[in-house]
Amino acid sequence: MAISRRHKLFPFLSWLPRQTRASVGRDVVVGLSGAILALPQSIAYALIAGLPAEYGLYAAIIPVLIACLWGSSWHLICGPTAAISIVLYASISPLAVPGSQDYITLILLLTFLAGIFQWLLGMLRFGALVNFVSHSVVLGFTLGAAVVIALGQLPNLLGLDLPNQATALNSLVSLIGDIGSLDKPSLVLGLGTLAVGIALKLLLPRWPSLLISLIFSGLWVWLWPSMFGHVKLVSSFVGRLPPFSPLPLDLDLMLRLLPSAVAVGMLGLVTSLSIARSLSARSQQLLDANQEVRAQGLSNIVGSFFAGSLSAGSFTRSGLSYEAGACSPLAGVFSALWVALFALTGATLIAHIPIPAMAGSILLICWGLVDHRGIRALFRVSHAEFAVMALTCVATLLLELQTAIYAGVLVSLFFYLKRTSQPRVQQWSEGDEEILRVGGSIFFGASHYLQVRLQRTQGLKVVIEGQYINFIDYSGVEMLHQEARRLLRQGRSLILRRARGHVVEELLRLEGAEKCPIRFED
Repeated sequence: MAISRRHKLFPFLSWLPRQTRASVGRDVVVGLSGAILALPQSIAYALIAGLPAEYGLYAAIIPVLIACLWGSSWHLICGPTAAISIVLYASISPLAVPGSQDYITLILLLTFLAGIFQWLLGMLRFGALVNFVSHSVVLGFTLGAAVVIALGQLPNLLGLDLPNQATALNSLVSLIGDIGSLDKPSLVLGLGTLAVGIALKLLLPRWPSLLISLIFSGLWVWLWPSMFGHVKLVSSFVGRLPPFSPLPLDLDLMLRLLPSAVAVGMLGLVTSLSIARSLSARSQQLLDANQEVRAQGLSNIVGSFFAGSLSAGSFTRSGLSYEAGACSPLAGVFSALWVALFALTGATLIAHIPIPAMAGSILLICWGLVDHRGIRALFRVSHAEFAVMALTCVATLLLELQTAIYAGVLVSLFFYLKRTSQPRVQQWSEGDEEILRVGGSIFFGASHYLQVRLQRTQGLKVVIEGQYINFIDYSGVEMLHQEARRLLRQGRSLILRRARGHVVEELLRLEGAEKCPIRFED
């Protein structure tokens, strides 16, 4: 019992003692590969979120350590992501100047609130709640977020100094108005970085294309100062480990940030669990969704006090961890430690990265965000789900991003309720029996539809084949009792045949077995 309680509080104790020298050595190498991939991505995502570059590195250290040690997935690697970063920016930029100390504090406070929300979901064992954000919503939001991020980076690519806008439409209008003032060297540098990144992805897909393309652009600026000497560079910072960051626990401010925290927290969980489930199916690992949700929440709560903006599962880093043969979550731990080493020793190198080159790299990331195969498959399989995806994408482009997430969830729920409100009913006659085989649940949303079908029957005996009825609620019970009494007044009867035990119990509970107007048959 004591061991079980210890493992619940410290889940890593269940797998850490089983590691060998060979497995740890393998995880060190896999962690280094993940860190090389994480370095340029983390910096890019910090800039997308309106944060100084070093905050991207901080978000890839403490939150990753906590999520790997307290999570249940062997291969899930967390950190800053593009979609999360753009939601953070959209949520906080109206409240403070991006990059300022107030802005950073608000980002960390939002991260703390989102972490509390995630942790509570895990403690209450509501991990399944994230299933209400359907895959089509995530596809649509990611597609829209890719467009929003790309439009937001075009001014940097063109060498323009434009104020950031809350929506994609406003960004496009602002960009078109100032397109004549573009800086050609900045454009050449950005497009050159993009071209090198694309070539490396096509020719050498296993190489760290983002890192190499940024090194290439930095050398280009250094070797040709007469051409690129005026191009803006990423701000330098003092190399250090993530600093402790106390948060202003102001109730009014927290209530103002709460809707955005719930939206971005839910988005982070959906992303993380989708990746974890996909990888666990391939690795034959048993995944504990509630433990994973708790770990995500804990990583963001602790990370927010150490300058870490909100983190979630990373598609690319988690996929690399699996493909490279990570033996345990230690691969993610070592990845975070490698990033920490770079944050200490490589800070001055970041100051040589040109802003247009970083914009070109972010455009490449945006292209990788779009799940072309998934969108095509969704169109072939379900036009309704494709409509949910398209509406979420449009909402992402026209509305603030956190609002777009809620809009996508509501549209998805609408289609789900529309489907479940009309359970599948097969109907035929056998002698004096008119039989209805109901496939689905009889609940408040479906009871009216089934009542109309019952009222149209003509048989002397109306039989409901109930073996496929999953559950029945009070509205369904009341409706069936009402229809049974109506049929009795007409000299007819309602029979429930082969129903599951719990369905029969619910029907008998209303008036008791003696007074129940429904007949039951096995």
